[in-house]
Amino acid sequence: MAEEICFLSARELARRVRDRELSAREVTEAHLARIEAVNPRVNAIVTLTADRALLEADEADALLASGTEPPPLLGLPIAHKDTHDTAGVLTTSGSPLLADNVPARDELVIERMRAAGTVMLGKTNVPEFAAGSHTFNPLFGTTRNPYDLSRSAGGSSGGAAAALAAGLHPLADGTDTGGSLRNPASFCNVVGLRPSPGRVPAWPSEAAWATMGVQGPMARDVADAALLLSVLAGPDPRSPIALETPGSAFAVPLERDLTGLRVAWAPRLDGSMPFAPEVISALEGTAKVFTELGCVVEEACPDLSGADEAFRVLRAWQFELGLGTLLDRHRDKLKPSVVANIEEGRRLTGPEIGRAEVLHTRLYHNVRRFFESYDVLLAPVSQVAPFDADLEYPTEIAGKPMTSYVDWMRSAYLISATGCPALSVPGGFTDDGLPVGLQVIGPHRADLTVLQTAHAFEQATAHGKRRPPL
Repeated sequence: MAEEICFLSARELARRVRDRELSAREVTEAHLARIEAVNPRVNAIVTLTADRALLEADEADALLASGTEPPPLLGLPIAHKDTHDTAGVLTTSGSPLLADNVPARDELVIERMRAAGTVMLGKTNVPEFAAGSHTFNPLFGTTRNPYDLSRSAGGSSGGAAAALAAGLHPLADGTDTGGSLRNPASFCNVVGLRPSPGRVPAWPSEAAWATMGVQGPMARDVADAALLLSVLAGPDPRSPIALETPGSAFAVPLERDLTGLRVAWAPRLDGSMPFAPEVISALEGTAKVFTELGCVVEEACPDLSGADEAFRVLRAWQFELGLGTLLDRHRDKLKPSVVANIEEGRRLTGPEIGRAEVLHTRLYHNVRRFFESYDVLLAPVSQVAPFDADLEYPTEIAGKPMTSYVDWMRSAYLISATGCPALSVPGGFTDDGLPVGLQVIGPHRADLTVLQTAHAFEQATAHGKRRPPL
């Protein structure tokens, strides 16, 4: 019974709690038992707040008993990404420098989930300072892929994705600069949405006008991701780029007739990067699925020239802005790749940053014009399938060398630079049974279209229903 509870959808769990078919305590106890049984092998949840979770579950049950109208996520247990500040709960960002950091307040996304009734299970593992798409750090070690424990779970929201796949919680929050919601979702056969910048407002933030890094939802299916987005989205005066559309716009059925939808299929994106053959093979039936759904499918990709430079420059600038003081004080306690990123940011000149902004703007208009002819763009999420967890990163793809720990993530981070909403939905499996995600990309601010399109694909293929062998 406990395992059955742990693999129910968030929507179904919320309904059963609301209808008093399950108590919030029963739901929480089931997930705590699952964590005890499975987490030692996966290492997805690194700080466990079991006593607090049971107390909050009892409070949720008391709220229901009082007759008060329940908030949408009442009694749903969730562990938060260890980069999100959580009041009174250890928040380390995977760094020895923050090994004892206990914030005094919640950040905005945590505020919203708690207001929606969630129960806090603890924190999920991340790479050190969320740098990279493979989840390991010196405090907690490596998160393992539930589909093959010898493989990476991706990152930087790798702990969140692995916990979802393993049934440790029904919903997850994450962040995405270069693919940190999409790559781990692809690796772990779950759903990760990188929303439009401003869709999920962030606070606090030292660079509140920046758009490369966003926060968003993860789940085991698209409708659950939309449910969490409905809680996370909506305006807030503390974010100058927050979009005015209320979160309720995403609390709607996702069923849509896709007849006539104009689909651009880019199996190798713009052709500027290598892909592992097993990734291409796992997704080879994608165009046929959308054709059978009534879509008009063509192979096409927008002009992404300048995206690589714009992303790398603006990312390096953000690293220096956020972590530069730590480099000055604690260089010896930062991993080499983080040091390199900060120093890259310090070497930037004003004209280089200005050029990146110009390229970023040109890219926006290239993509805007492309979506005048197409409604969605489809591409692989990742250039590789889940790789050996003992590696720092893949050093070659299809015989081509990767010279840094972000090179292999281009298929995700080039899309980050466009500012478009993009979602990873389970797209298939390699011959070895490793998950491969399909990236569904929409026009600027067309988050609902992305969700509807991915939902239709998910329903037609059912790849996400294949559980890991745990």
